[in-house]
Amino acid sequence: MKKSFSSYIAGYVVLFGVMLSLLLTVPKGELHVMLNGCHSAAGDVFIRLYSTLAEWPIYVIAAIPLLFKKVRWWSIMYLISELSAVLPIQILKRSFDMPRPALYFGENEIGNVLPVVEGVKLHQHHSFPSGHTSAFFVFFTTCALLLTHYYTRRASQPTAQRQAAHVLSLIGLLLLAALGGYSRIYLSQHFLLDVCVGSLVGVSIPCAVYYVLNKYNKIIPNS
Repeated sequence: MKKSFSSYIAGYVVLFGVMLSLLLTVPKGELHVMLNGCHSAAGDVFIRLYSTLAEWPIYVIAAIPLLFKKVRWWSIMYLISELSAVLPIQILKRSFDMPRPALYFGENEIGNVLPVVEGVKLHQHHSFPSGHTSAFFVFFTTCALLLTHYYTRRASQPTAQRQAAHVLSLIGLLLLAALGGYSRIYLSQHFLLDVCVGSLVGVSIPCAVYYVLNKYNKIIPNS
């Protein structure tokens, strides 16, 4: 399991390293303007809709496996992971109460500094960390764990093609999670720091929950 899942973790480590290097070398406001500079009409519509997946659609999707006995454990693991992630995210939000981009740049001036996406209400408080980003990473990391769980149990001697397909699938899930995080920057709802920490919570908690359930509980099947 560890070896098969390593490409997802390795990809995230690279992503986290890039985010950290940007945070350490570019001032906060300048970095947000730089990351927020590529807007288009089609991009505005797509990113706005994609970002809303973390508000309720992924929870509906996560409930579907409950209808199937062999994979209902995934929904249980996801529920535990999501609830476990909400607590630290909300504690950090209330403890720091950092300003969001709309307040940081000035509510009346942000449209002059940054592109504003039509139909998006800009929030002002509780920027750090990003709850949407955490939700995206919890969901897709749990998907990656499910995929790897069955891959390692059904492919005792996997072919090179199957190994490549598995790695590509994991990287694809990571990119979908990363897109969810970037959507929060694109919409000027969060800064990169908020997304960085939200992603760290969203990756680490599902991995910890899977480890605990797999080692000490009978919820996760062995085949």
